[in-house]
Amino acid sequence: MLKEGQNWWKLLGVALVVYSIVAGMLVPLGPGIIGISNPGLKAGDQQTIRVTGYNTHYSEGDVNAWLRYGTRYSLEALAISIVDDRTLDATFELPRALPSRDSINPLSLVVHSSKDGLSVLPEALFLTGSTAERTVEQWKEGVEVPGHSGIHFPYRNILKETIRNTYYHVPLWFSLLVVLALSMVYAIRHLRNPSLTYDSKSYGFAGAGVVLGILGLATGAMWAKYTWGAFWSFDIKQNMAAIAMIIYLAYFILRSSLDDRDLSAKYGAVYNIFAYLLLIPLLYIFPRMASVDSLHPGSGGNPAFGGEDLDNTMRMVFYPAVIGWILIGIWIGQVHGRIRRLSDRMMLAK
Repeated sequence: MLKEGQNWWKLLGVALVVYSIVAGMLVPLGPGIIGISNPGLKAGDQQTIRVTGYNTHYSEGDVNAWLRYGTRYSLEALAISIVDDRTLDATFELPRALPSRDSINPLSLVVHSSKDGLSVLPEALFLTGSTAERTVEQWKEGVEVPGHSGIHFPYRNILKETIRNTYYHVPLWFSLLVVLALSMVYAIRHLRNPSLTYDSKSYGFAGAGVVLGILGLATGAMWAKYTWGAFWSFDIKQNMAAIAMIIYLAYFILRSSLDDRDLSAKYGAVYNIFAYLLLIPLLYIFPRMASVDSLHPGSGGNPAFGGEDLDNTMRMVFYPAVIGWILIGIWIGQVHGRIRRLSDRMMLAK
């Protein structure tokens, strides 16, 4: 385990957090697609789609567009007409055959500019048709769709610039899970071999977990304001996270209500174990079992960290942020535990 007297991992934690903050704020957001004019397409027709971009410079380079079905089949635009830097018209000659045997097929819109690079709007359009022949042979297979260009974070329609909060809000909860797990481990060790040292460490990590949880709720509320429209929308994940923090706040109320130090440590250790055993269901099981879908990624059938959610550029910032905040959380827990031990020594000295 990381020792309290060692400084290398503390400096590493600070460096990783600083790096994630700087990189998370300075790396630009990539080009994106705000919307399209005609999401419904009919097989066998020639249709023009007006595309509105974000952070784009369509008039400054060569531009092309594709309709993509899955990851294998693509249909290149017949013609591209540039209106301005953020607007273009893409005309497609749609084959009579649908790309699958379903009557409605979701298609992603892919736009590539030599100036901006690649932008994707997943399942932006829906292709319908009534032809008897529903095969992929009439679709172009193996069309070269340019890959990622430059270093930037992906554009997501709902998140836009708030996608940067991924490097702060999410790592805080990863760190919380680690430090509260350490708190539970020291609680178990105290019950097996009563020691005020073990209890102080358990108490310290619990305090660090509550601090991280409050920061996690605060950053989540700010994120919700800009993506869901309200700081608190009573989403199942928000509610469960708040209940989890209330349970841990009750841990400190229990500890402070008992004057006997040994009894406080014993009862606190038992409570700590059950609190952590409730934490995992509250954060990860109950939201998935809820009868209503959640706005929060990873809950109620809403996926998280898929291929379109976390690209390689984001991983270069996200994973260092997770490691950094875990190290910072452990450091905070150790400091809080030392303060607790000093308080115990002062009480014994009186």
